[in-house]
Amino acid sequence: MTAAQLARRMGVKQSTVSEYEKGERARTVTLETLDRAAEALGCRLVYALVPEKSLEATVRERARLVACHQVQRVARTMTLEAQRLETDAEARQVASLAEKLIAETPASLWDTREPV
Repeated sequence: MTAAQLARRMGVKQSTVSEYEKGERARTVTLETLDRAAEALGCRLVYALVPEKSLEATVRERARLVACHQVQRVARTMTLEAQRLETDAEARQVASLAEKLIAETPASLWDTREPV
């Protein structure tokens, strides 16, 4: 289908369809515009977010990251007091806390993109 034909079906000018196409390339096109184009093409717009990995893997990764951050924060304080744990003990603490976070999955697990 040509741009002119699509424009007629959508009830817009051909130059408007060209602008829509530019918006699509620039990733600035709106869902409303895509929906109208889909309708004009006899299609249905489907909008989806597709995870890069499984939910379980995402939760595990996030729990480990948050646990590591929390343990390291405590470890810094303990180092100042000359009470820092051995590396393997610290790793066990991270693993234990991560498992607890996975089991509970608190909403705070997702508070920030990266733990502060």
